Amino acid sequence: MSDLAINSPDCVASVRNTFETYEKALIDNNLAILDGYFWNSEFTVRFGVAENLYGAEAIKAYRRHCQPIGPGRTLHGTIVTTFGDSFATVSTQFHDGETDDQGRQMQTWVRFADGWKVVAAHVSVMR
Repeated sequence: MSDLAINSPDCVASVRNTFETYEKALIDNNLAILDGYFWNSEFTVRFGVAENLYGAEAIKAYRRHCQPIGPGRTLHGTIVTTFGDSFATVSTQFHDGETDDQGRQMQTWVRFADGWKVVAAHVSVMR
């Protein structure tokens, strides 16, 4: 692993751009874009505030009945870490713009032939 490039500027920029596009789709509740950013696999996992979702189909179904994210959502403390040119993590904190709760979100991204995909995600709220 000593020759594995950590945080190559081009790779970090690529992941950050992808993450920002994902975040805009989240706020816009653009389900087609959101679905496209999750690896279409039974092995994709998303643990949320009140749900544990296993597989891309479960994540898609959840998006269609959950409360959309409000436009007041803000992020802070976002850290993108890349390993080589095909693996990354994105960690961030958020405020939903409606309560005083602070949330945390972590995503694991892998670059496939068709682009960056979330393979694992975790969302939690600090109360």
